[in-house]
Amino acid sequence: MINLFIALQAILPQHLLSRMIGWLAELERPVWLKNLLITLFMQAYGISLDEAEHPNAEQYRNFNHFFTRALEEGARPLAGTRYVSPADGILSQRGDVDDGQLVQAKGRWYDTRGLLAGSEEEAANFDNGSFATVYLSPKDYHRVHMPISGTLRMTRYVPGDLFAVNNSTTAGVDQLFARNERLVCFFDTADGQLAVVLVGAIIVAGIETVWGGVESPNPGTIREHRFNPEEGPTLEAGAELGRFFLGSTVVLLTEKNGLQWRAGHDDKVLVRAALAD
Repeated sequence: MINLFIALQAILPQHLLSRMIGWLAELERPVWLKNLLITLFMQAYGISLDEAEHPNAEQYRNFNHFFTRALEEGARPLAGTRYVSPADGILSQRGDVDDGQLVQAKGRWYDTRGLLAGSEEEAANFDNGSFATVYLSPKDYHRVHMPISGTLRMTRYVPGDLFAVNNSTTAGVDQLFARNERLVCFFDTADGQLAVVLVGAIIVAGIETVWGGVESPNPGTIREHRFNPEEGPTLEAGAELGRFFLGSTVVLLTEKNGLQWRAGHDDKVLVRAALAD
């Protein structure tokens, strides 16, 4: 059954389907349709707006505004640990990078160079560091925050597939996070380099950052933007970095290894909560 689910995704027009969903999610009128989409989605996934800045579903101008909703002030206090969770979701994997290899799922590995889509020298910075993978389900808060304070030095948009990133595909698709469309954000931190990788997925209609806005998809070309030392934005731990228009996965890579993890494999984590020391 899992293989059939993966095979179906492989033959679907993944990008076209995702862009069509994106168009629908941006509709503001008719208002009744916008409200119906939000209401049905909330019912399907058991979503509560108790912690949202806007607790009334009809206050959102379109589905994307609802999906990327802000939290109310004070909803996620910042923990005092070295690293905090970058998102609400499931900590599907975490640990040390083993000579450039990261765990995708039980029995499946992928490598830092494939994930980062850069040079061997660049990937080598993380080859013996630490990593964490947070899966955001459709019902979760979908803004991504900094796990540690850092200064942005480069972004890299990497085109690719748009497989789903749930348990079935992480267990069944080789090199999933290194195959899917993604945005890699490189930061300088007190612990050395940090890479925050925002991984796209099927019907994920876009990725947006606080410094550059919506990242325009381009099926054929890797796109880089390098920041001069004086122009790269510095973001404090817990500050918003970006957001997903429909759910996906965040992968963290750090030069620092041997982290003492506060959350276990498959634990639910909340943004700004303790992740590691």
